[in-house]
Amino acid sequence: MQLYRERLHPSVWVFLSTALVLPASIIVFAPLAPVTGVLIGTGVGLVLYAGVVLVLVTTAPVIEVTATELRAGRARIPLDLLGESVAYAGEAATAQRGRRLDARAYLCIRGWVDQVVRIQIADPHDPTPYWLVSSRRPGDLVEALTRRPAGSRD
Repeated sequence: MQLYRERLHPSVWVFLSTALVLPASIIVFAPLAPVTGVLIGTGVGLVLYAGVVLVLVTTAPVIEVTATELRAGRARIPLDLLGESVAYAGEAATAQRGRRLDARAYLCIRGWVDQVVRIQIADPHDPTPYWLVSSRRPGDLVEALTRRPAGSRD
């Protein structure tokens, strides 16, 4: 049973900024020959841009909460090993990703998503103190982590 699912696709501005490979490729090839260089540069730029878009889309991590576990990217953890979850936005989120970050924490963050959720790990044997996960819907993620389906309550 899926309680929450989100894929952290890049924002529009990421795709727009990476489109700068097009004019950059033209600038590289244009000096070779005015017309042919522009055509080659455009072709190379389009191939490079398509490759960048493909990588950005296919490597976007999935954040998912089921009845039994949390999945953030490739990492999974049972819900019964999780403690408190807190959502952060704005300056508080920046602090969590920066000066308040514990080097032992598991990170599934993306620069194009401002909000983060800090999820404490309640397993005393786990050296990771918490997970820090980017989310565009942090309130929904915290709610999914705190509520449990009727059949899974202890």
